[in-house]
Amino acid sequence: MMGVQADLFGEPVATGPAAPAGFRYWPDLLSEDEQARVVRALQALSFKPYEHLGYLGNRRIAAFGRRYDLARQALEAAEPWPAFLQELLGQLTDRAGLPAEDFVQALVNEYQPGAGIGWHRDRPVYGRILGVSLLSPSIMRLRQKRGAGWTRAGAPLAPGSAYLLSGEVRRDWEHSITPMTALRYSITFRTLACLTP
Repeated sequence: MMGVQADLFGEPVATGPAAPAGFRYWPDLLSEDEQARVVRALQALSFKPYEHLGYLGNRRIAAFGRRYDLARQALEAAEPWPAFLQELLGQLTDRAGLPAEDFVQALVNEYQPGAGIGWHRDRPVYGRILGVSLLSPSIMRLRQKRGAGWTRAGAPLAPGSAYLLSGEVRRDWEHSITPMTALRYSITFRTLACLTP
């Protein structure tokens, strides 16, 4: 499993096995007070169970801006972004050096104890994925098909940390989150694939 940490100048660096190309990580983007403010705002949202092909997942979600309708295989409008998510996106994109206006979707996931997410790649209609992890630590597992086997990596996601998936890791690698032992929230912001080189 790779370890990822920031160097003295704030740039993400990998320790141990190399991080897949396109993976960036910031371990302490939000202070405990900032996290607490965001979590209070998240807890006021209207969540619904995640549904996939008629099955309900073990996590709850709230989508803003755009959402992907699996049955129609198309993007559709979702609820407008709350102001606190716009502010958080600005903080993340400033740190990552990305244009905030490129991000069209915010997806909030609530993981109760026992909830995780299986192996997947985000829908190809989306480009870069910029995420923040709140409340509880988790592990993001990464894998890439190589012949008959898999190349694997992983990164611990600390509370208040942020990550970016772009390029190779976004296109060629799957990711998953191990089941939680305590409540965790994640917020992922997505661009459209047509905006991503």
